[in-house]
Amino acid sequence: MTPSYLDRLQKKVSDDPPPGADYTLARYRLCKELKRLLQDPPAGIGVVPPDFYNCDIMLWNVVIAPHSLDSPWEGGACTFKLTLQFSEDYPLKPSMVRFVSQMFHPNISADGIIVLNTKNLQRLLTHTIHLLQSLICHPNPKCPANSEAFYMYFSENRLEYNRRVRMIVDQSCMAD
Repeated sequence: MTPSYLDRLQKKVSDDPPPGADYTLARYRLCKELKRLLQDPPAGIGVVPPDFYNCDIMLWNVVIAPHSLDSPWEGGACTFKLTLQFSEDYPLKPSMVRFVSQMFHPNISADGIIVLNTKNLQRLLTHTIHLLQSLICHPNPKCPANSEAFYMYFSENRLEYNRRVRMIVDQSCMAD
C-alpha cells in the first residue's frame, strides 16, 4: 500500500531539526505545532506546510472555511487564504496574520492585516487559527481595522455589510 500524501508530510515534519539548521526554540515549537495540525487537522482549516528541509518554517500558508450558519461568510466550499509570519520571539510575540484573499471585515484592514486582541500571546497555534475562523463570522467590536466595514456591521447598515460580504464570498468560490 502506497503511503498517503499526509503520511509523507508527517514523516517530513519531525521534532528533530533538519541537518545543519539554525534551530531556535521558536522553530522547534512551530515544528511540533505543525506536526500536531497535520496529524489532527481542525474542521474547516487547512495548513499548507512549508517544505521542512528547503523552506522557512516561519511562514505558513493557511486556508480557512468559515463555519457559522448565521454568517454571510458561510459559503459551502468557499475558502479564504491567509499567511502566518512568525518571528524568532514566537510565542511571546504573536504571528503576523495577513489575508491573501480579498476581505471586507471590521477586523481586517484593506491590505489584509487582521487586528486581534492579543491578551494571551502564548496560546497554542491551533487555538489561534480557531480564533481566526470564529472571528471571520463574529467580528470583535474592540478591534476595528476597516472603518467602513466596522461602521456597517456595528450600525444599522448590516444589510449592506452582508451584501458586500456575499459578493466577496461569491468571488472567492469562483476563484477556488
